[in-house]
Amino acid sequence: MAEEPVPKHLWKAAALSGMASYLDAGLIVSISVNLAIYRDSYDMGVWMAGAISAIVTICIAVGSLVGGRLADLFGRRRVYNWDIFCFAVGALVITLAPDDIVLLIGVLIAGLAAGADLPTSLAVVSDAAPARARGRLVAFTQVMWMLGITVAIFLGFVLSTTGMTGARIITGQLALAALVTWHLRSRLKLSPEQVAEEDRAAAQQTEDAAGPSGMALKNVWTRAALLPMAATFVFYVTWGLGANTFGQFGTYLLVTVSDASQSLATGINLAFIPIGVLLTIAFVRVADSPWRDRLFYVAAAVQVLAFVIASLTAGALVGMLVFFVLYQLSNPFAGEANYKVWSQLTLPADTRGTTQGLTYALSRGVFAVAAFFTPALVDYSPAVLLWSITACMALAAFAGAYIVRVLVPRSPSAARSRKDLRIASA
Repeated sequence: MAEEPVPKHLWKAAALSGMASYLDAGLIVSISVNLAIYRDSYDMGVWMAGAISAIVTICIAVGSLVGGRLADLFGRRRVYNWDIFCFAVGALVITLAPDDIVLLIGVLIAGLAAGADLPTSLAVVSDAAPARARGRLVAFTQVMWMLGITVAIFLGFVLSTTGMTGARIITGQLALAALVTWHLRSRLKLSPEQVAEEDRAAAQQTEDAAGPSGMALKNVWTRAALLPMAATFVFYVTWGLGANTFGQFGTYLLVTVSDASQSLATGINLAFIPIGVLLTIAFVRVADSPWRDRLFYVAAAVQVLAFVIASLTAGALVGMLVFFVLYQLSNPFAGEANYKVWSQLTLPADTRGTTQGLTYALSRGVFAVAAFFTPALVDYSPAVLLWSITACMALAAFAGAYIVRVLVPRSPSAARSRKDLRIASA
């Protein structure tokens, strides 16, 4: 049977929700690209430079934890509209910062807002999507995440000789994108049924949370929520340790371990970005079909193989080149996009913002701690680092297989089509 097309207004909703992923990735990569420029322009000490890098990840973690909970308590639409505006304010502060203290304040605001928007926006698009299209619409947010990385790296490459002017342009485009998204989100119209349902849910959540027993929060600790939350957390945190390490330190590893030049290391990263974008779009095409989970098994095995090769060659350049090829071919089908789709399929709808906010927050916290120790571990033994990541990837493959074989078949959407909650055309 031919797959029923998704209405255009739902793709619009997915794109506006996906801007959370675009801005999250754009913020992290922009700070990374601009850090050396900030250090020189603001006469920044090494501890301040390290603090800004770590605070981005920590703030996103805290924002995910708090924002997801607030969205479930007071209405996802309210948080959905205002956290993107707060991000725009933070990005504008970063762009116009006259010194490192103001820069740090902007990073705090933008990081917290970006974190709050991640679980909230996924819950909004999941609520709006009919069961038959939920996977594709949620997976589309991963395309936006890839675009955020692409734009930031491309601008960083093009503007590499322009100093602070280029740095301000890179973060300024994030502020502008956030303001445009805030305007479009505020005009997005929900159907009367969905508005009424969300208002009732938010009112009930607020009433329960205010009560002596805190029933709304207790809903998070039921078996129906805990089991998928734990499984998706294990998958995301173990997979993310590898992905985050190579995202933040890929160029550093190529230069310090593989003896590649700075230009070659940067070129390798740039060369593989189009592959990642195209294959992420391919994942969107299969996100609501049985091929989504069939391809996971193959991609997870290839992904583990990629890290085994990098580990066996101890980070030698030829081994790393093979690694990057295999990793980019497999990552879109066994990575964060799977986590996003599985979370929306298996987590209870009434606490989806809170539970996914928890998994995001805990995972990002682990990534921040790991990033702090990574340079020292590279200096001590690249092989230990690479084999540790390989073990994490193997564990992620097993966690993903459990989700596919056990949790997805038990999910409410697998048993019956949930009542469609449509977004009307704006």
